[in-house]
Amino acid sequence: MSKASWVSSLAFSALASLSAVPASAGTLDTVKQRGTLQCGVSEGVAGFSEKDAQGNWRGFDVDFCRAVAAAVLGDAGKVAFTPFSASERFEALKGGKVDLLARNSTWTLEREAGLGLAFAGITFHDGQGFLAKRALNVDGALSLDKAKICVESGTTTQANLADFFKANSMAYEEKAFPSAAEALAAFQSGQCDVLTRDQSALHGERLKLAKPADAVVLPDVISKEPLGPVVRGDDFAWFNVVKWVNFALVNAEELGISVGNVEEALKSQKPDVRRFTGAEGGFGKALGLEADWAVRSVKASGNYAEIYERNLGTGSKLAIPRGLNQLWNMGGVLYAPPLR
Repeated sequence: MSKASWVSSLAFSALASLSAVPASAGTLDTVKQRGTLQCGVSEGVAGFSEKDAQGNWRGFDVDFCRAVAAAVLGDAGKVAFTPFSASERFEALKGGKVDLLARNSTWTLEREAGLGLAFAGITFHDGQGFLAKRALNVDGALSLDKAKICVESGTTTQANLADFFKANSMAYEEKAFPSAAEALAAFQSGQCDVLTRDQSALHGERLKLAKPADAVVLPDVISKEPLGPVVRGDDFAWFNVVKWVNFALVNAEELGISVGNVEEALKSQKPDVRRFTGAEGGFGKALGLEADWAVRSVKASGNYAEIYERNLGTGSKLAIPRGLNQLWNMGGVLYAPPLR
């Protein structure tokens, strides 16, 4: 199977309902009637979802929620954010506390089949890594035998940690904490020599240290961490809306449609651009949205590249290279079905 075919078999994702209204009532209708999208986010992951100095939510996942709100409600500001810990996020979604969970969560079989959730796809291709004290003088994960390692409990990170050390016949001392903040604090205070999380998160955690230069993100990636937004698995219509907002952001980048030129796109005579803007095709109606739903999502947050670079890439303090998160025709695996 080609790389493009493999990636196209994956969807993107997000959402479920705030009220305890059963999904059969229609999450899309519930959101429209309420006039606000309820979005679950992290308690603070640099680049993905965190509050700025003014108390406003910022980040990659936050911008995705705003794009969904704009597509559905016509206003990117009509979204309320609720932070959840790793241990409570999925129960909160299942219980109807939010319509959408965009909380840098890893897509796994157990979370879909076991919990009855649906990942509409991958918005960020990540992998687990290690942040080590520079004083350890190690150059890779295979040099961490007998290390004390801080990890957030109730995560795939904790399970991957055990798998990695068992597979390599190494020993380690686990220091598990209920939140990422507590794990980082323990690392900084010297309770452990190493902190493990997704590579993207480790770059942000390192910058939070009193002396960032005293720690280094090791080059090793020990797992696949396909991150994406999540919805309950019992409302296909809502799942479809979020999935196609996600696809729209990727297609916008590929078509060259951005915040800066979206008004020009509305005048384009190119068939694929006209379908994107809603001038042709009638796809908004099929989704239960207005004809210009895709244009609204781009106006709200930008295309995928703009969202990435602003929060995680060259325009951010993290400066994480796009790598796998580059478009499929630019050396990455980012791929979206066409709007047609």
